[in-house]
Amino acid sequence: MQWVVSPAAVFAASPIVPVMVIKRLEDALPMAQALSEGGINVFEITLRTPVALDAIRLVSEAMPQALVGAGTVISAEQYDQAVAAGAKFVISPGATAALLKHAAKSSVALIPGTATPSEMMAALELGYDHVKFFPAEANGGAAALKAISAPLPQLRVCPTGGVSPKNLADYLALSCVATVGGSWMIPNDAVAQQDWQKVAALSREAVKLATDLRS
Repeated sequence: MQWVVSPAAVFAASPIVPVMVIKRLEDALPMAQALSEGGINVFEITLRTPVALDAIRLVSEAMPQALVGAGTVISAEQYDQAVAAGAKFVISPGATAALLKHAAKSSVALIPGTATPSEMMAALELGYDHVKFFPAEANGGAAALKAISAPLPQLRVCPTGGVSPKNLADYLALSCVATVGGSWMIPNDAVAQQDWQKVAALSREAVKLATDLRS
């Protein structure tokens, strides 16, 4: 892979990757700035809303020091759109052979979503050793990931989906887990009220909790 930013660098940049669903473009930059104020400078802006690509472009241009990525990418076409918007990494909820092969030839890293040993093995066969475990809690949580990852020690995993302060310790205790994905730092009520100080405070608490659990 000839990726400018490696998946390992993305995973190492923050113990938590915020999953950002941006419904109003005007929320994109203040949300990212609040996360950054709390100590998080890796952003997964999901392609679940009409303004997502514009949000990636806006935050990438305004915060060049941050690692701005695209999430919920499900096709080669969306991958290319995210890259054109300025995404420095791409995350998918699952993985097709077409998407994996397409990203392998590009300059922007793909972190594919996986849920089973077979999916992880398929990713490994194509050179992907950093994956997302999704949806984590629905697929058995940390206990399932521990069992699945045991015969695949070369994998580094970002569990996403149902991760919260209540189960964060269980995931971070696993040797395969390098970072986690979550959205509890950006609750819907805070976003609706544009309470960015609350987002910053929750981000600060999340980073401290993750750091303390890892120390």
